[in-house]
Amino acid sequence: MAALKYWLWLTEKKKLTNQVRLALLEHFGSPEDLYFSDSGEYLQVPGMSRVMAAELEEKDLSATDRILGECQRLNIRIMTMQDAAYPSRLKNIYDPPCLLYTKGTMPLLDEEAAVAVVGTRDATPYGISSAEKLGYELASQGAVIVSGVARGADSAAIRGALRAGGVTVGVLGGGIDVVYPPENEYLYQDIAASGVLMSEYPPGTEPAGRHFPVRNRILSGLCVATLVVEAPERSGALITAATALEQGRDVFAVPGPIDAPASAGCNRLIRDGAGLVSESWDLLREYEHHFPGKLRAGKPHAPANLGYEARQAAPPARPARETLHLSEAGLTDDQIRILKTLGDEPMLVDDLIEWTGLSARRVLTALTMLEIDNYVSQSSGKRFARSVTLAE
Repeated sequence: MAALKYWLWLTEKKKLTNQVRLALLEHFGSPEDLYFSDSGEYLQVPGMSRVMAAELEEKDLSATDRILGECQRLNIRIMTMQDAAYPSRLKNIYDPPCLLYTKGTMPLLDEEAAVAVVGTRDATPYGISSAEKLGYELASQGAVIVSGVARGADSAAIRGALRAGGVTVGVLGGGIDVVYPPENEYLYQDIAASGVLMSEYPPGTEPAGRHFPVRNRILSGLCVATLVVEAPERSGALITAATALEQGRDVFAVPGPIDAPASAGCNRLIRDGAGLVSESWDLLREYEHHFPGKLRAGKPHAPANLGYEARQAAPPARPARETLHLSEAGLTDDQIRILKTLGDEPMLVDDLIEWTGLSARRVLTALTMLEIDNYVSQSSGKRFARSVTLAE
């Protein structure tokens, strides 16, 4: 426990990039040795700046003590990259997290066929049904299901795996104690009971748009393969797939109708060489000999009502749009960024947060003002589309 406070001290230095933290650990050997060094030694490390070195000269440990207290209160474990239980598969990626906060029982992921199942938050009934079905089948056949626990396809895959009695891993973009989205509270509890919740962010950290692309490297880094169930051309799931490829991991995708915008991203992945998956064994057969005795061939009999949660109304037709001249509209930078991100197809707030990199509070504040001015329209499920044509 004493050594943990130095790990927390290092990871809470926000002016450092993760690559610099890793370089510091390689140079000094441990966070404790780093803590008791000085600015002159810090500046010898590649990538260090004087601003970063000055931050490392701040030795106050009160914030780390608060984090340790919160973790103890919430029954959250802290696993550092020097712990034996830290997955080697993750440690070997380009940018592994220095530590992970976990709740539940960490499976021995290096010994398992772990599969990241991801997809759009704005999933169609087809996407929900496919994600639940494949989550169920993969778990039934021995795979560990890893997910970001977002709305839509991610949560559906976890639900399917849980119904199969499988082991699940939820990789979060905020603190483990901050349920996001709020309706997933019971899903968080079930994941922790069947497997583990994990995050590189301390308790109390609110999810922010910039967290999710960074989180994706953990999602794919824990796994032998990433399966994209449903994704339009602009989807965070495609970021995860790209990250998996950068890490040298396999990517698979579920095909969809050629005229369905929600499947355009998956169809493109398949065109570019991703493995096509219509049932779970299409994926798992690739790893049967890597995990002898772990994976079971055959077709599981999934319950017929998988996917029954999907209920989405079509967005209302929009009237002809006016032209909004951004240079004359008196909008804030946040409002302009959101307008440029939105298009004709409605987007979930979660996707806006991810694509803009803004916090949930800033996105919601900007959307409220834009909706008042009739620059955006809201449809079912808190989805937003731009109501005007933009001009500079």
